Amino acid sequence: MGSKEKYHWQTQNVKVSGVDDMVLLSKISEDAITDNLKKRYMDDFIFTYIGPVLISVNPFKQLPYFTDREIELYQGAAQYENPPHIYALADNMYRNMMIDSENQCAIISGESGAGKTVAAKYIMSYISKVSGGGTKVQHVKDIILQSNPLLEAFGNAKTVRNNNSSRFGKYFEIQFSRGGEPDGGKISNFLLEKSRVVSQNHGERNFHIYYQLLQGATKEQRENLGIITPDYYLYLNQSDTYTVEDVNDKKEFKDTMAAMSVVGLSLDAQDTVLQIVAGILHLGNIAFREEGNYAVVESEDFLAFPSYLLGINQDGLKSKLTSRIMDSKWGGKTETISVTLNKEQASFTRDALSKALYSRLFDYLVDVSQLEFLEFELSKIICFCKNGFEQFCINFVNEKLQQIFIELTLKAEQEEYVQEGIRWTPIEYFNNKVVCDLIESKVNPPGIMSILDDVCATMHAKGEGADQTLLQKLQSQIGTHEHFNSWNKGFIVHHYAGKVSYDVSGFCERNRDVLFSDIIELMQSSELAFIRDLFPENLEAEKRGRPSTAGSKIKKQANNLVQTLMKCTPHYIRCIKPNETKKARDWEESRIKHQVEYLGLRENIRVRRAGYAFRRVFKKFLCSKPVSISFFC
Repeated sequence: MGSKEKYHWQTQNVKVSGVDDMVLLSKISEDAITDNLKKRYMDDFIFTYIGPVLISVNPFKQLPYFTDREIELYQGAAQYENPPHIYALADNMYRNMMIDSENQCAIISGESGAGKTVAAKYIMSYISKVSGGGTKVQHVKDIILQSNPLLEAFGNAKTVRNNNSSRFGKYFEIQFSRGGEPDGGKISNFLLEKSRVVSQNHGERNFHIYYQLLQGATKEQRENLGIITPDYYLYLNQSDTYTVEDVNDKKEFKDTMAAMSVVGLSLDAQDTVLQIVAGILHLGNIAFREEGNYAVVESEDFLAFPSYLLGINQDGLKSKLTSRIMDSKWGGKTETISVTLNKEQASFTRDALSKALYSRLFDYLVDVSQLEFLEFELSKIICFCKNGFEQFCINFVNEKLQQIFIELTLKAEQEEYVQEGIRWTPIEYFNNKVVCDLIESKVNPPGIMSILDDVCATMHAKGEGADQTLLQKLQSQIGTHEHFNSWNKGFIVHHYAGKVSYDVSGFCERNRDVLFSDIIELMQSSELAFIRDLFPENLEAEKRGRPSTAGSKIKKQANNLVQTLMKCTPHYIRCIKPNETKKARDWEESRIKHQVEYLGLRENIRVRRAGYAFRRVFKKFLCSKPVSISFFC
């Protein structure tokens, strides 16, 4: 008996735990689904099917069945030939692409800490293993797989719910030749949670790169960058959390630097990246006091290092943080005047510069991680804490992704049964289009984003009172909507995953996302070409047009994402987080039931049971165009 056959025999004689495919459950209820998932989870069976949909429960430990042996076992095998596994889904994607020449996508959804990022890694790893070789192919694979530490260092952070939470939206696409070899790809991003750069909740951390740098820098780097311990920096010490259990920041720093080399960053560019990271830390320590209603820098000594690291004039930095140049029109003439800022406005300007530097640096790193082609990735989760503008945008995109799942499974399946003349009793399910419309509708009534943009278009430069104006307009225009409520400091949206409360404080400023021209000009004056390139704005041209808002950008990107995914053959992974303790074998029943409910697993099973498990359209056209596999997590 060969090794593959022997292992295959072994896997078919392991302990049976519940049912592999919940379409076969004798009773369909949230309790029955939860009980089945628990039986399997306690025996380390973290994967379960609902027909073609894969349910994955985070085990919070390393499991032994992600080796080359499993890759061999699942390669070319039918879905039900082996126990449920993410490799089966990955192989199905790859074979479908090869046989039918159709673009494939995997939509990975679930809460923060449910295992979405890990699922994406397993898919990439599997496809990398089975998709051929050659020098160019290996180069593509290296970038796809080895750039990940770089993106995680700059885009991930410890949150209360997840020690390695992706704090940005991203979409992976890998393009393949007709022979099935990867010959290009792209990882694009949107909606980095840049507010994390300047403040974090208690028990959370800033982005990983800061702690990696402070732990892993050489003695020479520490001297050149002027860095010491994390508790010294305002941008790190607000949360009183500096380490993560079972994470070695010093080792991770080495992996991050190695990834920079893999994606092609020169040593000089790597040094400049670290200079910007350290420069942001030093910017945060510039403090202000108020003298006669205007801000002055408390200690000019704190201006020296950020000015040096960013290649800008020290007096220029002081001036731009404490005053602003404004154009004023009098009698048809335009005058330029300097307006002094108060302490609060100066701190806001400092933080705006820090966030802009970091987000533009992150965009650069994502761009250099590209190979040749298309698109972007995304994910995140609804969070039940103090939620602001970024979380609102993230949750909106989650609603759009849930809408795809509804359109292509619950809705489309039932429509197909009607067309095929199958005797059919319609199955009720929550269609979240009503929530999407509440957020993005332009008219009758306008959605939250349209109302927000209108308020931002008329708000004063300082933005004072704009957030309360927003709340008042939301209450008057959509206050009676069944999925909307308001409270004295914000509003509540009844998302598909539950009610989420948003604090409107800062909503308008973050939606406007304005970086004042004074600051842009300052950065364009940097001695470092790298930094000048991060600020390519044509300020004169921008003054003549109404700037687009962050909300309008995310709405456009989300709808483009939906259009892209709707053109692909979809595959679904529904990730479940079993507990808040992040410990193996810890099972919190009420949490699981809540996720089972809002992920629509019961409705998914009922719809799938009612039709035919296997179906294939009559015509499949073979084409010569290159095809791709894409996924987001």
